[in-house]
Amino acid sequence: MQTTLDAKKGGVESKVDSVGRTYGTGRRKESTARVWIKPGNGNVVVNGRKLFDYFARSVLQALVLRPFLVAGRVGQYDVFCTVRGGGLSGQAGAIRHGVSRALADYEPDLRTVLKSEGLLTRDSRTVERKKYGLMKARRSFQFSKR
Repeated sequence: MQTTLDAKKGGVESKVDSVGRTYGTGRRKESTARVWIKPGNGNVVVNGRKLFDYFARSVLQALVLRPFLVAGRVGQYDVFCTVRGGGLSGQAGAIRHGVSRALADYEPDLRTVLKSEGLLTRDSRTVERKKYGLMKARRSFQFSKR
């Protein structure tokens, strides 16, 4: 992996591999995404399918593209990612987290912008476990007086 020092920042490195890509791992709920970004024209491929084919809902598409919108880099990077586990919402959140991390590694100057928007922080909310004696995590059985 090739690293270049940014002269302005004084020691902040840009982590780019021999192909010109940067890697980021993202997690959300039970999903894990492996994300590679490189300069391009805005193509996003998720598990071998285009973004708009994989995520039919526009809300999830916007969630994945949010880091580029915040950083002002819409259409400047190609994204290739593989995501496993969880549902579509968790997978979209995991990709967003991975894209943010990869973008911060590619352009270290964007780290403060992404961090202030909360995109570099892993969303730790997960499903609460079921408790014994209850129907669900908190839902109890219906009380019968007679």
